[in-house]
Amino acid sequence: MSETAGGTRDDRERGPDADRHREARVIEGVRPERDPVADLLSRVRRTATRPATETVAGDAGAGTGTGTGTGTGTGAWDVDGLASAIAGRAAELLGDTTVDADTDLFDLGASSVTAVELVAALARDLDVHIELDSVFADARPRRLAELWLTREGGATPPAPQRTRATTPRTASVAKAVSDDTETSVTKTAPVPVARPADEDLRLVLDDLARADALPFVDAPSAAPPRSILLTGATGFLGGHLLLDLLRRSDAHVVCLVRADDEDKAERRLADALASFHLPWSAELRRRITVLPGDLGQPRLGLAEDRWQSLAEEVDAIVSVAAAVDFLRGYPSLRRTNVLGPLTLAELAVTGPVKPLHHISSIAVFNEVGIASMGEDDPLARIDRLMAGYDKSKWAAESALRRAREHGLTVTLMRPGGIAGHTETGAYNPHDLSTGFSAAFTRFRTVPAFRALNVAPVDWVSRVAAAIVCDPDAWGQTYNLTGRAATLDGTVREMRLAGMNVEIIGWDDWRADFVDRMAADPVPELEFLVRVMGSPTALGLCEASLLGPAATADRTDAFVARHGLPPAKVYDSRDQLRTIERMTDRGLSRLPDRTDPPYLWFSETMKGTLGPVGERADTDDEFKLTLSVASMYQLLRERRVDVREGTVTCARLHAEPLTVVEGDILVRPQHGIPRSHGIRHPLLSYRLRLRDADGGEWWLDGRKTARARRDLLRQARTLAVEIGREGEPASVSGVMVVPADSYVREQVDGIRVRPGLSSREKRLAKATWLAWFGAQIGQGLMEPMLRAGAELLDLRRDRVEEPSSR
Repeated sequence: MSETAGGTRDDRERGPDADRHREARVIEGVRPERDPVADLLSRVRRTATRPATETVAGDAGAGTGTGTGTGTGTGAWDVDGLASAIAGRAAELLGDTTVDADTDLFDLGASSVTAVELVAALARDLDVHIELDSVFADARPRRLAELWLTREGGATPPAPQRTRATTPRTASVAKAVSDDTETSVTKTAPVPVARPADEDLRLVLDDLARADALPFVDAPSAAPPRSILLTGATGFLGGHLLLDLLRRSDAHVVCLVRADDEDKAERRLADALASFHLPWSAELRRRITVLPGDLGQPRLGLAEDRWQSLAEEVDAIVSVAAAVDFLRGYPSLRRTNVLGPLTLAELAVTGPVKPLHHISSIAVFNEVGIASMGEDDPLARIDRLMAGYDKSKWAAESALRRAREHGLTVTLMRPGGIAGHTETGAYNPHDLSTGFSAAFTRFRTVPAFRALNVAPVDWVSRVAAAIVCDPDAWGQTYNLTGRAATLDGTVREMRLAGMNVEIIGWDDWRADFVDRMAADPVPELEFLVRVMGSPTALGLCEASLLGPAATADRTDAFVARHGLPPAKVYDSRDQLRTIERMTDRGLSRLPDRTDPPYLWFSETMKGTLGPVGERADTDDEFKLTLSVASMYQLLRERRVDVREGTVTCARLHAEPLTVVEGDILVRPQHGIPRSHGIRHPLLSYRLRLRDADGGEWWLDGRKTARARRDLLRQARTLAVEIGREGEPASVSGVMVVPADSYVREQVDGIRVRPGLSSREKRLAKATWLAWFGAQIGQGLMEPMLRAGAELLDLRRDRVEEPSSR
């Protein structure tokens, strides 16, 4: 195979749809060189829906199993043969891994990249055109074969029948949980294949019945845990929860990590914690045991002796691990999200009985039109949940509720959207709430939603850890959703932050988002593009955005009893560090000086200037327009923009100089005193000026606070130096804000961006005046306080006594 500037020769012979690596990399979150998102997704759909009679240039590979054939149409395939062929192609893409026709490819390590490559390989080599969404919904080769043959009008596949799992198990409950082979092709007469929704319900009911195989047990010992098994420690919430469990208790934590051996598991855990800006040290390692295993496997993939020793070793189980994928169907997610928690329930009743603390999700309420989402409210109806993820979380929680009836102490904790850390800014790039937040701030549009049940990860983690460590809190259900954000509140917060967002309808917002992503792709938001194109995932979004605010009375009482931070709305101040990190990665956009100003006002100064080092003898005047683009600008940069203005000084030019650009820094050194200790920088003006002849000038001005009683004059007086660009100052002097103009211009004269409501305008003015007043007040008092400290510091006059030696 030779390489050319246009790609490999084989690629050109196969046509433009042959090599799908670039599409796959975009869907997985890796930016291609130039392919727009809309173009690449249209190519995916075009190949997936190509008629069966259309041939693909290049070699058509033969199937790998019995009964397969080459050529087009369905006549050359039966279910066995096509399933075997699909499994063979998948095995090649997964590194020659052994692939069973009844095993979900995602359970074998497949990713979005693998899914796209498989669709392309089947179309190219076998002329079998399977839709990408079908692979996400159910990635079992046999199921894909059944769907394609049914759609193409070939032989109708036989009815699915249950077979016994091949993995031997000793206890009856172990057998029930591990019985995970869902279908078996028999040679009976063909019957119509079940619709996906029907099969999902059948699987859910089967999974719920597995909980009935658990034995009846007594309550565990009501003592704080000393050894905790934690799953999902390499995930976003799990990593933070690991650290909070270590902080809040003396317990040793056993972390189940999917890996081949302990060294790889430890390295994976350390890398995951580092990616979330969490520490990894020798002290942490001393209190952690890293256990290689797999939640999706029977008995966690552990040998019998290790399973038994683990059951004796730990006295609490915390189940956090889950496959969070809004595109995959229930059959593809159930092994990890449903059977995994049931395996942990089995572990909880093996040996000494242990409490099981399960991280569920507010997604169990994702039924469009549901009335309330309280901790003890009825869940959604399973047949009204659309997304596989919602169904899997519903099934896991419902199965564990049945386990409660057998005496097992099960604590259910339901986060909503898990937002970034309020201090470190760490965030989960694949969380749906993160995607929406990034889209809102980047494109400055917001869909008309009802409530956003989102809480920062540090709050969710801290409360969850406290519940695990308090035996009195066990066995209850908690909504860890914080306080829901409303549409009005979110828009007000964003506008206050300087982002003048537009509210549009949900359908229009979705179309606008997809169009913007096609024009300007953002790799980390490609998953949201896929969600917008999936009917089932779209249903999840609509239920999330249009659902009511979750209530959490039990959680609120627990938080108050333990003195934890109360639940609050995840506002702009809390998400500031996260938005900054997302902006650094091109995912979001912060307000800057190029945005329209949020508020502005005039400032007039009068005074005298003269040659540097000589008496000031010329009456001069400054007329400036100052503006604030956002509260972010004040909080992070402590800066006010000088939008425009004039400097009138006869010594500089006969005509007024105009302001090209300028900044005013508030307490530029955060109150650091000058060398003698009682003069503190208050304001710093830096302007670029231009005269009528095109000459460039600079202006530096300083307001300084001193330990004197003339505080009002200090706040109004500006020491100024002006010089030509590239030259030292030629004039200097003092300018003062006239007392009669300050209130008229800088208080009553504040103007706010048009389009805001009267309430928002009042809020903008009050916020600015409160912030600026507090800064100036603090700056004026600092030298007074320092002077008082100097007077009270008697150590300066202390006389050292001679040594007694």
